[in-house]
Order: sequence, then C-alpha cells, then structure tokens
Amino acid sequence: MLNVPLVILAGGLGTRLREETEFRPKPMVEIGGVPIIWHIMKYYSTWGVNEFIICTGYKGEAIKNYFLNYGANHSDVTLKIGINPSYVIHQKPLEDWKVTVIDTGSLTPTGGRLLKIKNFIQTSYFFCTYGDGVANVDISKLTELHLNSNATATVTAVKPMSRFGVLEIGENGNVKKFREKPRLDTWVNGGYFAFNYEIFNSLTLETVLEQEPLVNLSQKGKLSAYKHDGFWQPMDTLREAQFLNTLWDRDEAEWKTW
Repeated sequence: MLNVPLVILAGGLGTRLREETEFRPKPMVEIGGVPIIWHIMKYYSTWGVNEFIICTGYKGEAIKNYFLNYGANHSDVTLKIGINPSYVIHQKPLEDWKVTVIDTGSLTPTGGRLLKIKNFIQTSYFFCTYGDGVANVDISKLTELHLNSNATATVTAVKPMSRFGVLEIGENGNVKKFREKPRLDTWVNGGYFAFNYEIFNSLTLETVLEQEPLVNLSQKGKLSAYKHDGFWQPMDTLREAQFLNTLWDRDEAEWKTW
C-alpha cells in the first residue's frame, strides 16, 4: 500500500477541448459515462493510493459538487414526490477515498496551484498528475526509482503517438514506406510525477511547474525520469476524447486495471 496522497492539477481552461469545456472543466469530461478524473483516481487506488487533493480553478464548482454528491449519484434512490417529499439513498459500496477539493484560482499557473496545497501534504513525498490523461504507469516502479534516487522530483517520460502519418521518401520522390501515426522516438513529460516535500522550495505562486522549477532541478541533478513504454493518452482534443471512449466501449482501455 502506498500511503501517500495524489495531487491532481485540475484547474486549467482546457481551451483545446472547447466543445466540452465550455460547459464543464476538462477533468469532468466523461469516459464511459464517468469523468476522466474518476478514472485517474480509480487507477491510482489500485496501487493503494486513496487520498486525493484536487487543485481546481476553471469551473471548479462542478468537481466539488460531483464529490459532494458522490454517494447519491453512484447509488439507487427511492423518491417520494408531492406533499411532504422525501428520499432514501440505497447506498452501494463506494471507494474508501479521502478527497480534498481546493480552489486554487482560475488563472493560477501549475506551480502556483501546487504551492497552494502545501499545507495539505503531511508526507515526505507525494504523487502529482494532470486531470486530463490516463495511462498504465507502474506506480510501484515509479516510486522505487524516485525513492532510490537523489532527486527532488521524478517525472514519467513517455513516447507519444505522432498526430500524423509518417512518410519515408526515396531520392526519386517515391514513397518507400508509410506509417500511420507511429510512436515517436522522443521522450516527453507524461506527468505522473513523484515529488519530495522540498519541491515546494522551488515554487512561487507565479511559476509554471514545467518551466523554471523543473528546469532548475534538472540543472542541479535533482530531477529523475521514469521511462514508461506502455499506454499513455492525454485528452487535449475532442478527437482524443472520442478515442478514449472508443477504447472503453471496446473493453480495450489499458488503464482499466480494476
């Protein structure tokens, strides 16, 4: 059991998914009928992570209301309407989670959001991820690498899929090979961080986590990377949201380990 919290950065505007985020924050966009943030939490809970601190901002009340009404919305209800209305919730077994929802501001950068929840961290290290992507990262191996390193922060490195098909073209102009959206060779930040408590020393309310704080740590030899070759998929666009729903509907969701 990994008895440390997960911080979820869930306050961004989600402008590239405007078709959905005009009405709700991106972490509340659904996969298989439930918000993507629930999928992230459910995945981490399979590794024994059952405490979650959610940094909200844009339309954050939707996330707060979702968890305030979580029991009722995930259970059956008998209603008596008319005179003297009442209701009975037929409680179903629910996840044994502790969820803290913090309004970190609509326009606060990611480093500032993280700094604002400092007082809610009571452990020497903790996890952090974005509220808009799913993966099948081995959290146990990520933790082992982080704790055995001299790093203040560990980032999960992934190789994303190309947005376009790739052509190999010969000298005469003939296409020698066509690969439809292959996996790229470059490692990128996939989120799924592990941070020591001293990460807060690198943050201000104005910093973007992925810029100055992590760059400075890398220059000091205090940033490590866990290489993940498995499934990883962000949900930045409507097409990606549709893709994730298709995987779920086909029972091909590689992050579904419960």
